[in-house]
Amino acid sequence: MASLSGRGCAQGFGVGFLLAASVVDVLYAGGSGYSVWPITVVLLVGLAALLVPAVRRPEWLTPQLRTAVPAALSLVYSAGAPLIGQSILFGPGEAATLLCLLFIAVRHCPRPWAVVCGVLNGVALLALPVRYTRSVRGETPGFLVVGLILIGLIAGLAVYLRSLDYRRTVTVSETRRSERLAIAADLHDFVAHHVTGILVQTQVARMMADSRPDELDPVLAGIERAATEALASMRRTVGVLRDTGEEAADRRPVGDLASIVELTEGFASPGQNVTVHRDPSLPGDIPHEVQAAAFRVVQEALTNVRRHAADATEITVQLRREAGRLGVSVSDDGRGGSQLPAAAHGGGFGLVGLTERVTALGGELYAGPRAHHGWEIRAVFPVGR
Repeated sequence: MASLSGRGCAQGFGVGFLLAASVVDVLYAGGSGYSVWPITVVLLVGLAALLVPAVRRPEWLTPQLRTAVPAALSLVYSAGAPLIGQSILFGPGEAATLLCLLFIAVRHCPRPWAVVCGVLNGVALLALPVRYTRSVRGETPGFLVVGLILIGLIAGLAVYLRSLDYRRTVTVSETRRSERLAIAADLHDFVAHHVTGILVQTQVARMMADSRPDELDPVLAGIERAATEALASMRRTVGVLRDTGEEAADRRPVGDLASIVELTEGFASPGQNVTVHRDPSLPGDIPHEVQAAAFRVVQEALTNVRRHAADATEITVQLRREAGRLGVSVSDDGRGGSQLPAAAHGGGFGLVGLTERVTALGGELYAGPRAHHGWEIRAVFPVGR
């Protein structure tokens, strides 16, 4: 609240200064015996361009139009004053207005127009002494030097703030891109995994409906569990998108080494046996990010087995300690049989995202065929904090 109050005071002071300085310009012109209409029109156009609230500006009133028109009018007045024989001293109001318009032009106008409008306002400011060269010719160089200094300061400040705006825009874009990639990884790793499981178990249930209807209940229970987990994963992802204010612990990567056993139990289906071997020497304080990445490795490997090796009968998951590092591997004896529709085979982005996740933690990932037949995914993670 204090910052907003201070900002409002600064804006009020700036508006008051511009109005007071403009009144001084008009009074001086009238006191010198000259018509006040030319300078009044220039000042009114400039003040309107500066002071009209953003919410009330029409769409056609672009920054380049706001800054170019007042500067052009000022130039016309400066060029016309000597022609009609007038020698009028300019006041602080017009100079301050042109400096403010210069700031807006350099900071807010599109790149091609920023230079054009900025130069136009700078030239209009430097042309002000032309109006009184007949009366105080000796002071003109001094006014030009002061004008150049003010133009340099204002334009430099505007360029600096414009660069900050650009950096902020780039940072926001990169942050949003990272968030989209993270959300895409979550959708692929969790929702796609569960939906693939639902599809596979549904196919199994259809095959068992005629021959072994009494054994359908475990399969249907697995479908129900996979659907529930898919909905929970979707809820977490949507919660992050909506920023629902959940605790930070709820936003941590989902899954750990202990969850791998539950994951494999939910994966098992008739005709497929999943065995988990965990090295008892594994430390218990492995960073949660590493455990979550290991969980994702196993999850992606099991999903690929469902998609590309439905004929596999033995799937082995190993968690072991390798020279102070965590080793995770998933191997199967499948030969590449799959009965899933082509749309369920995936687009090949799973291993790409998995490689990025593993290497981001300083680990290594290998995926390829085994010596005889089957497939293996193997990852190694450093466990140091």
